[in-house]
Amino acid sequence: MSADPRGELLDVPPEYGSPSRVVLWADVRARLEDAPQYWLATTRPDGRPHTVPTDGLWLDDAFWFGGSPRTVKHRNLTADGRASLHLPDATASTIVEGVCDVYRPDAAHAGRLVRASTAKYGYAPPPNAYVEGVWRLRPVKVMAWTSLTEDATRFRFLPRT
Repeated sequence: MSADPRGELLDVPPEYGSPSRVVLWADVRARLEDAPQYWLATTRPDGRPHTVPTDGLWLDDAFWFGGSPRTVKHRNLTADGRASLHLPDATASTIVEGVCDVYRPDAAHAGRLVRASTAKYGYAPPPNAYVEGVWRLRPVKVMAWTSLTEDATRFRFLPRT
């Protein structure tokens, strides 16, 4: 894992206030790790948006999720991997923009995903389900705040391979 991203004040319209402090990445990461549910937004091939609640894991500064390849979200992501993820709290917002791909982890990484899912949800798919492929959303940008007018923050991520 690379170094933590540095926060910068989000440029908001003047009528929304004038943020003067940044949120710490460690706090944002904790919100993403601890969230029981997330909202995932994708785009249909004809351009219409699609948003769906999902569970998943924030691990190694990426979001990991699965499900049937027949779902709308997976069909959308197969055509266009760009996605947005956010937590349900609209007051203390956390919004992730990034790119999804299907990742085929080795046995050790699949075991980490199984252990993390079991710890968080009390269940997990079998390790071979992860080895066959799991969706991974890698962030390009994360925006977060506890009060938009005070600490609206943006984190930028470098492209990773």
